[in-house]
Amino acid sequence: MTYCVGLCLKDGLVFLSDTRTNAGVDQIGTFRKMTLFQKSKDRFFTLMSAGNLAITQAVKEILLQGQLFNGNNLWNVENAHDAAVVVGDAIKQVYERDHESLEKAGIDFNCNLIFGGQVKGERPRLFSIYSAGNFIEATPETCYFQIGESKYGKPILDRVLSFDTPLNLATKCALISMDSTLNSNISVGLPLDLLVYEKNSLQASKLVTIDESNPYFQMIHQHWGERLRKAFNSIAEPSWSGTIKSHAISSPAKKMAALPVNLRPKKLAGKKILKPLTKTGTSGKNMVKKGDSED
Repeated sequence: MTYCVGLCLKDGLVFLSDTRTNAGVDQIGTFRKMTLFQKSKDRFFTLMSAGNLAITQAVKEILLQGQLFNGNNLWNVENAHDAAVVVGDAIKQVYERDHESLEKAGIDFNCNLIFGGQVKGERPRLFSIYSAGNFIEATPETCYFQIGESKYGKPILDRVLSFDTPLNLATKCALISMDSTLNSNISVGLPLDLLVYEKNSLQASKLVTIDESNPYFQMIHQHWGERLRKAFNSIAEPSWSGTIKSHAISSPAKKMAALPVNLRPKKLAGKKILKPLTKTGTSGKNMVKKGDSED
């Protein structure tokens, strides 16, 4: 399994990925899921991958070799959108080559990518690219993408992150998102690759690999758990008596009546209800004695 998250913000981009891959509980590997593409202060791109490792590695190799698609590759495109098109075309090429053999082996063509960066003269951009090679782009309203095991790390992103969030604060948010995922899913694991890309820098000025000995990530892990428990304990418990109005839980809903309770009809109370006989008649249906009741 994998967890990768990419953030597109006013001041730049944040990329964070784990490195664990596994094909079973006893077959665990460590592979980097983040790849950087840089061309002499002209462009800078980052790719993070989830899915079938053989597929994602094949796509990455095509891009690194600079194969041309309609005359374009990552090194000559005029903007980041066209670069995302090249990545999609690379996925389609691998699909055309491998999908029949994968289908025969009962394996799905599974490849999900987060791709982003900047070409000189335009703003930083971020894309989520799917197995079919199509993609969507991040916007100020939807400023992050996740791939892989996303559900555990999503709540903190939704509550904290916005397009105007400063890069340092966004980095902390991404690391807490990752820590929550690591805590709940053993198929996501250390070490982590973290890149904070500053707008118009066109280089990886803040790039680090984080393992279990990293002091900042250790602090995040310890403090986030402690603060969550403290916040949880500070919230009042529900009041069933209604003596404290702000804590009352038994107040009726404004648009719904109380939940109905279906009582047993009085005429059946105390009477024994016989189960249907198992003997079948000529019609093939279970026969019931006359006078017996069915629930």
